[in-house]
Amino acid sequence: MAALSEHFIGNIEAIVGAAGIIQDAGRMQSYLSDWRNAYHGAAALVVRPASTDEVAAVVRLCHENQIALVPQGGNTGLCGGSIPDASGSQVVLSLTRMTRIREVDPANETITVEAGVILQTVQDAAAEAGRLFPLSLGAEGSCTVGGNLATNAGGTAVLRYGNMRDLTLGLEVVLPDGRIWNGLRGLRKDNTGYDLKHLFIGSEGTLGIITAAVLKLYPAVRSVTTAWVALPNAQAAVGLIGLIRALCGDRLTGFELMSRQSVEFVLSHVAGCSDPFAELHPWYVLIELSDTQLNAPLNELLDLGIGDALERGWVIDAVLASSEAQVAALWRMREGISEAQNHEGPSLKHDISVPVSRIPEFIETTNRHLLEQFPGVRIVAYGHVGDGNLHYNISKPIDAEDAAFKAQQEAVMQTIYDVTVSLHGSISAEHGLGQTKRTAAMRYKDPLELELMRSIKFTFDPRGLMNPGKVI
Repeated sequence: MAALSEHFIGNIEAIVGAAGIIQDAGRMQSYLSDWRNAYHGAAALVVRPASTDEVAAVVRLCHENQIALVPQGGNTGLCGGSIPDASGSQVVLSLTRMTRIREVDPANETITVEAGVILQTVQDAAAEAGRLFPLSLGAEGSCTVGGNLATNAGGTAVLRYGNMRDLTLGLEVVLPDGRIWNGLRGLRKDNTGYDLKHLFIGSEGTLGIITAAVLKLYPAVRSVTTAWVALPNAQAAVGLIGLIRALCGDRLTGFELMSRQSVEFVLSHVAGCSDPFAELHPWYVLIELSDTQLNAPLNELLDLGIGDALERGWVIDAVLASSEAQVAALWRMREGISEAQNHEGPSLKHDISVPVSRIPEFIETTNRHLLEQFPGVRIVAYGHVGDGNLHYNISKPIDAEDAAFKAQQEAVMQTIYDVTVSLHGSISAEHGLGQTKRTAAMRYKDPLELELMRSIKFTFDPRGLMNPGKVI
């Protein structure tokens, strides 16, 4: 591990105080590996600033001393974007002490929060003000706003509300040289040149460190209807979502597709889950409608849509939740997939997007290629459908050795990404590139696009000190 000078460490401690610096190897461990234990690194120091000014001072000091920084939020990512390399020379800069909600403005439908605020805390603060912050994902009890912004998080409500890029009006960012860009403007219209915030959203900390954001709020939801629907194939999901959208418009909030393999893992490993149907079916969707109106006729609308789909052969069976407990149970089936898959040994996780119309073609083609090349692999496919995003994960064959399965990672990835790109899709829909997909991005992205990305990176971070080895 590369040692930092006592003088440098003393200057850092003078900025953040004793509570904001971690040097002990044992205490640093939780910052040096991801929650799946898939990525491991080393660090010279973990620094936890408590304010934007402290972040700026730390970044400035690292810039002057040519020390690389790895920004980190809740460390819930899937691509190793917030884990330092193995050199031990980098400094992890954790934003988890920056937890202030600076302002809630119901009239402007905005909330201004610091980067370390937990997503669920933002949701709760919005609810207390009689509003909704709609970003929702499985890690919402531990992921942070800064991480959500850095990866342009999507979640289950993108269909109606968009991803983090759509939910953000303004940012505060510490640049790689320590200057602070104050773009915390709660404006829906600001046509005064380049919209700089979009450079930082999704950049995974490679251009600067997001320290605060102005986020959009929406009217509170007062009516919800949730259904679990069995389908004969993935093509039926495309037909069904078009039908429900045409009938219900913006009331369609969630439309989650799940393969039978996904559901079987959940039923085997997630406590309290039971199959809503007596018979097995190849595919399922979880549909949710919501409305700001109390007692809105959502059940009737969904009944009408599902009835039409039954006649068309797109639906085999369906059940509507009749209580909040049943709604929670159905969502537990969807949200438990990632956790359940971990109990089945190593899995190769992929987060792709293709045009909605081509989802069935992607599934059919990729399934065929993988099963031909890697007999026995178990394919766990699930996702948001309405935005073309599939989590396409591969679990090892039942009797396979872990090491042998992991050795096939690159070949599996290439098969999946070759099909994705042939269908004009993206190799990363919402998880980012991190260190997992950085090399793949070099292979699949347009050379001119990569050149432009490198130019932007050099403009902001000419010394290459911001999260090196990630994205580009």
